[in-house]
Amino acid sequence: MGLELLVASAIGILTAAGTYLTLRLRTFPVILGISLLTYAVNVFLFASGRLTVGAPPILSDAAAYTDPLPQALVLTAIVISFGMTAVVVMIALGAYLGSNDDSVDDPAAASDTRGEETT
Repeated sequence: MGLELLVASAIGILTAAGTYLTLRLRTFPVILGISLLTYAVNVFLFASGRLTVGAPPILSDAAAYTDPLPQALVLTAIVISFGMTAVVVMIALGAYLGSNDDSVDDPAAASDTRGEETT
């Protein structure tokens, strides 16, 4: 029971920290928050496979076996998250270089949407 509580707590902490950082108004904390959420999902998927020590990784006549599907899903998710993090970092870098500000919200665009005329 101790290991399950540790893994569940780690998933909860990663999810809470990722959600908090995602709601920040700077691009770097948002990228870190999305990465933490990705790690939380990966740990959750890996833990759902009920890893058994010393058991064969295939379905056979063995009483205990390790399910290979969650491991394959986590491996695929790691590759996809690495690619998406690279894309998001490049988009954030381009936005920063274009405006010299790493703020997520744009005050000029927010004032235009309130119905104020800019002449």
